[in-house]
Amino acid sequence: MKTENSNITTMMSFVFLGFSDTPNLQWILFGVFLFIYLTVLVCNSIIILIIKIDPALHTPMYFFLGNFSFLEICYVTVTIPRMLMDLQTQKGHILFLACATQMCFILMLGSTECLLLTVMAYDRYVAICNPLHYPLVMNHKVCIQLVAASWNTTIPAAIGQTWQIFSLPFCGSHTINHFFCDIPPILQLACGDTFVNEIAVYVAVVVFVTTPFVLIIVSYGKIISGILKLSSARRRSKAFSTCSSHLTVVVLFYGTATITYLQPKPNQSEGMGKLISLFYTVFIPTLNPIIYTLRNKDITMALRKLLAQLLA
Repeated sequence: MKTENSNITTMMSFVFLGFSDTPNLQWILFGVFLFIYLTVLVCNSIIILIIKIDPALHTPMYFFLGNFSFLEICYVTVTIPRMLMDLQTQKGHILFLACATQMCFILMLGSTECLLLTVMAYDRYVAICNPLHYPLVMNHKVCIQLVAASWNTTIPAAIGQTWQIFSLPFCGSHTINHFFCDIPPILQLACGDTFVNEIAVYVAVVVFVTTPFVLIIVSYGKIISGILKLSSARRRSKAFSTCSSHLTVVVLFYGTATITYLQPKPNQSEGMGKLISLFYTVFIPTLNPIIYTLRNKDITMALRKLLAQLLA
C-alpha cells in the first residue's frame, strides 16, 4: 500500500481471509477442493471427449453441452487454483491487478453461463415444439453463432463493470472476507458512495441473470405444454429426461447467483455470502457433469461404449 496526501490509501494488494476462521481444517479443505477441481476437470473433459468422438452425439444439443462443459472448466479454474494456493501458503495476498483480472473473468464466465443455459433452453424448445423445422432452425452455423454471441456479449460488460469498481478509491482495511474477488466484498472496502456501482450491479444482474432466467421459464412453459401433447408415453419420458437435467442445473445456478447479487446489502451475512458463493462457483460445477451423465441415456451409452473400447 502507499499513502497519498489526501489520506486515502491506494491498495496495491488485498488479503483474502478465506477460511482463516477454521485454521485446523486448512489441509482438509485443501484436499477437498483439490479433489473437487480434479473431478470437474476429468468429468467435463470426458463429456467433451465422448461428444467429439461419438457420431450419435453430433447434434446441436450436445454441441451446446460440450461448450457448457468447457465453460465449467474455465469457470472453476479462475477460483479453485487460487484457493488451493492460499490454503497451502496461508497468506492470501493478491495484487490489485490480479484481483481485478479474477473478478473480470468471473463476471464474464458467469454471465456467459447464464446466456448459454438460455441458448440450451431455446434448443430444447425448438426440438420439442417445432421438430419438423429443427434441422433448419438449429443448423451448425446458427449453433456456432449462438455460442459465439453467448461468449462475446459478456466481454465488454464484464470489463466495464470491473473497471468501474476498481476505479473507486479504497481506504482503511485491505482484507477481503472472502476466498475470491467478488463484487460484494470488494465494494465493502471502497471509500465514499457506492450507490452508482450498486445500481450498475443490479442492472447487469437484470440483463444477464434475470432476463435469461425469464426466457428459460417461458421456454420451459412451452416445452412442458409440447411434451404433454406427445401421443407416445416413451417420447414423453425421453423428452422429460433430456430437459430435466438442464432444468436442474438452471435452478441451482440461478438460485444461488441471484441470492448473492440481488440480496440487499444490509441483509448480507459475510459467512452466508461465502457459503452461497461456494455453491455456485465450486459445488454446482462439480454436480453439473454428474447430473447430465446420470440423467442422460445418450451420454451414459456413449460413456459405456468408450469404456468398452478402452478395456477391449
